[in-house]
Amino acid sequence: MLILSSCDFRNDIAKCIIVDNLPKAIGDCRVLFIPNEKATHESIVSGKYHRRLEEFGFCADNVAVFDHTCPDAFRNLDIDLIYISGGNTFATLQKLRDTGFDKDIIRYVQNGVCYLGGSAGAHIASKSVAHVAAFDDVPNGMTDFSGLSLFDGVLICHYTSEREELYAKLKSESIHPVYVLTDDDVMIE
Repeated sequence: MLILSSCDFRNDIAKCIIVDNLPKAIGDCRVLFIPNEKATHESIVSGKYHRRLEEFGFCADNVAVFDHTCPDAFRNLDIDLIYISGGNTFATLQKLRDTGFDKDIIRYVQNGVCYLGGSAGAHIASKSVAHVAAFDDVPNGMTDFSGLSLFDGVLICHYTSEREELYAKLKSESIHPVYVLTDDDVMIE
């Protein structure tokens, strides 16, 4: 199952929908949280991300926080949920590719682990992230704009009338279906 949103737990409407669709009660859900590109080993071991997920309702004992410096420690975990939140879509995706963990995410989902993506995490799940260059900086040298293809289409998160022109252009040019998510929306696949 895929749960895709623009604002995940930071929006009360989206949070209710997400919690209602998790594979287990939020306090019982074993989650691998993948922080955005700004995460450092030091910020991860400080417990910052564990505390954030506790604020959302997860039990700290059930939270693993992915550390890009040691990806092998996060392979073959017994988890219910992979959660990637917001940040720079390209930089977060590039960090996953650099560690090879992008393939692990796909394998987890194929084996029944639920995927929760908020903003960048939602984009990363899709077929392509190329259009996100309209609002995120692309790291130097990045040329592969394919997403993980967990979702059959492309998404425009944080959709408002200001992104209507991008939506119309994508819809007419994209080989993939195009969907929009306002900050209140959650897509369940």
